[in-house]
Amino acid sequence: MNTITTTNFHFPNQKSVYRGKVREVYNINDELLVMIATDRLSAFDVVMPKGIPYKGQILNQIATKFMDLTKDIVPNWLITSPDPNVAIGYLCEPFKVEMVIRGYLSGHAAREYALGKRIICGVAMEEGLKENDKFGTPIITPTTKADNGSHDEDISREAILAKGIVSEEDYLVLEKYTRALYQRGREIAANRGLILVDTKYEFGKTRDGVIVLIDEIHTPDSSRYFYADGYQERQDKGEEQKQLSKEFVRRWLIENGFQGKEGQQIPDMTDEYIETVSERYIELYEKILGEKFVKADISNINERIEQNVLQFLKH
Repeated sequence: MNTITTTNFHFPNQKSVYRGKVREVYNINDELLVMIATDRLSAFDVVMPKGIPYKGQILNQIATKFMDLTKDIVPNWLITSPDPNVAIGYLCEPFKVEMVIRGYLSGHAAREYALGKRIICGVAMEEGLKENDKFGTPIITPTTKADNGSHDEDISREAILAKGIVSEEDYLVLEKYTRALYQRGREIAANRGLILVDTKYEFGKTRDGVIVLIDEIHTPDSSRYFYADGYQERQDKGEEQKQLSKEFVRRWLIENGFQGKEGQQIPDMTDEYIETVSERYIELYEKILGEKFVKADISNINERIEQNVLQFLKH
């Protein structure tokens, strides 16, 4: 299956290219960003050797749809999506923190809790919880934004302000926006029979100094979803929750002896396994957006993307 795992475009007025774990971002004239969602799969901050068919299209289309569904409460960087894998928006100066918000004791928070920790990122977690229980109030657990290849680190609000990573005035806005977006995300998820368990947001400042949402929102790469149906029953029985996120990839990697630690080998992903991952991502798309996924033409993805971006830049 054709996938796009790297790009090498030369657009008019192109200043630079930033390659993230999954997205490649082209700076056009220090004014616009062309963000291309590749089919790369990252887990434990490591990029897997093979791409996942349609993954980039899925992530881009979920993110752009949710930008549209939340722009009435939080401004965002997006101008348009001229191609299934591409978002184009205003160049922003990103804040060097990721705003993670958790409504449930899951994932990283659950792993910390199991080690006996009751404070995460300076925020206290209630006693007597078991994995995937709901918090009384959602908690914000920020992380530092790591450079490529290094791990994001938990950080408290106090440390962010003390180190001057974000000013207090701006940080209050980031917290307010994070809570508003999460609330909207939970409402949309509930209408689809899902629970938005936790998610992360990234923000930046426009040239005019306006704080806006950037990057992605409510995608399976940045969020964890549970099926609402049977959630309480599974909790009561101590069963695993049925979830929609890339946690299934992380679990498979852990089972195959890989957690991104030094000296560990990435297990071989067969074509059959990659196809199941692609199918899971399509299922995620259809559940999260409540609409059928339409596969784009992938006979020559790079050429398609290049033509669509050039078409937009001409105007």
